[in-house]
Amino acid sequence: MNRKQLVDNIRAKRSFLCVGLDTDIKKIPAHLLEKEDPIFEFNKAIIDATAPYCVAYKPNLAFYECMGVAGWIALEKTVQYIKKNYPDQFVIADAKRGDIGNTSKMYARALFDELDVDAVTVAPYMGEDSVTPFLGHEGKWVILLALTSNKGSLDFQLIEDKNGRRLFENVIEKSSQWATPDELMYVVGATRGQLFEDIRRVAPRSFLLVPGVGAQGGSLEEVVKYGMIDDCGLLVNSSRGIIYASADTDFAERAGEEARKLRDQMSQLLDR
Repeated sequence: MNRKQLVDNIRAKRSFLCVGLDTDIKKIPAHLLEKEDPIFEFNKAIIDATAPYCVAYKPNLAFYECMGVAGWIALEKTVQYIKKNYPDQFVIADAKRGDIGNTSKMYARALFDELDVDAVTVAPYMGEDSVTPFLGHEGKWVILLALTSNKGSLDFQLIEDKNGRRLFENVIEKSSQWATPDELMYVVGATRGQLFEDIRRVAPRSFLLVPGVGAQGGSLEEVVKYGMIDDCGLLVNSSRGIIYASADTDFAERAGEEARKLRDQMSQLLDR
């Protein structure tokens, strides 16, 4: 999916919501455990209920890989279901890959060619040759970790160099030389608030994947105030607040309600 297609869908749906499919077998409703593939059945119901209100889905691969082959099969079926039934959705593999070049090349082949997702999250710590194997795949995106919202991000990401530039700024500035904003996005946590202004100084045209709205306490209004650009430039992710809105038989209906609430807020904020 290219940038124009993504932006057109944002405008058509009046939404920049990404639903995180962090599907935990221990948290899904008990009645689904009787199904042959409970993870896929849960995901399918969530997708059907939320698709009118979002423009992207983000399965976190750890929640599938921990189940071995069965988990990977559920992941493949989930991606295929989205692609077949909701082809306008942008599918992100939240994999946080990043290794030496030949290894990254294999990761890219697995996720882009075999799984057929639109984007992959990548860790930048090993530098250019660990990232570039993910680039150059037509219609595919790299989403590079830049400024995350977890407590440990303070260990490295805000360290200043001798010129007073923080590490996340150097990561964005350097990586922007490897690809255009039409194939490279950045992860920026919603809890970072006004730091989005600093992000926009070094990434004025890039799309940002923004986790942390909802259960993690990030402010959608602040993200939009400091991070939105003329073609939106934001994909705001909510996972637990949507997919685990209910643990009962009405779980999909409740997920749809929560997604609609966020979409309605986003629609108002887009009008501003």
